[in-house]
Amino acid sequence: MATIGSFTATDNGFTGTIKTLNLYIKAKIVRSQRTSKGAPDFRVLTGDVEIGVGWQRQALDREHAYISVKLDDPSFRAPIYATLAPAQGDDELQLIWSRTLRRQGR
Repeated sequence: MATIGSFTATDNGFTGTIKTLNLYIKAKIVRSQRTSKGAPDFRVLTGDVEIGVGWQRQALDREHAYISVKLDDPSFRAPIYATLAPAQGDDELQLIWSRTLRRQGR
């Protein structure tokens, strides 16, 4: 696992940067209108281009909320799964990459 982004909260979501071997971009994570039960809660945008989606989740301890994020880009071999969660002792949120495939939208 590695930190691939840092974000701060805004009125409608989060703003920050995503850095991978192929990307170094400014991004926004904004709330979306859910159209069905499994639809994403968030859209990940760089400019007007959607590069991912996110689902609001609750940790097993029920004390910590996070966003499960799926990013995709033509330069990626496969989609990237990540977690957007608060950094310890900081107002900043970190986007933590994971190679583990997760079931999204459930």
